[in-house]
Amino acid sequence: MEKKERKIRVLLGKPGLCGHDRGVLILAMALRDAGMEVIYSGRHNSPEQIVGAAIQEDVDILGVSILSGAHLSLCRRIGDLLCEKKAQDICFVVGGFIPDEDVPELKTMGVQEVFGVTSSIKDITGYFSQVAKNRRSKD
Repeated sequence: MEKKERKIRVLLGKPGLCGHDRGVLILAMALRDAGMEVIYSGRHNSPEQIVGAAIQEDVDILGVSILSGAHLSLCRRIGDLLCEKKAQDICFVVGGFIPDEDVPELKTMGVQEVFGVTSSIKDITGYFSQVAKNRRSKD
């Protein structure tokens, strides 16, 4: 009997106070259409809630959408929590209104990739597929 490969598991969330979720909802549908299993944690979640859900759901990728300008403080906390919980194997990505000059600092916090508002769905799904493939080859 052939072993069925597990779908790529992605948790998407909106940390902080930003309530604008149209983009993340469109991304969630596109990722599902690409065959991924997507969990959307909703709006106004704390970093603790998002990281806890990512660990509990055993996701490959944790993606947060931030449009409020609070990306540095929120991503720092999420990165710290992933380290504290020994969950750095979860790929942490961020999207939204992220100034180019903030990308290097975000990457020092554990963010592996940044997808701005002009990123294409094709690029995002391709990146997620590669991440999951690399993650599973280490198992």
